[in-house]
Amino acid sequence: MTDKQKIGRDLKRYLKSEMVKRGISGEDLAELLSQSGSEYSRSSIYSKMSRGTFSATFFVQSLLAIGCDNININDIVSNEK
Repeated sequence: MTDKQKIGRDLKRYLKSEMVKRGISGEDLAELLSQSGSEYSRSSIYSKMSRGTFSATFFVQSLLAIGCDNININDIVSNEK
């Protein structure tokens, strides 16, 4: 696994865990993003998250939409090789 793949995996895990903590589904996230002016379909969100390949913009928009406005990079990216 490349470093890029590892970071993608870690970002996906972090976003999913923050959604679970708040009881937010992919459909809920689509609605929250829509309310903030970002249009993503439920299926596109599930695709992005299952692949773990999404832009930094999508990651930050999603975290803000679910109410996560304070993150620590060391909490997100694992140091495992």
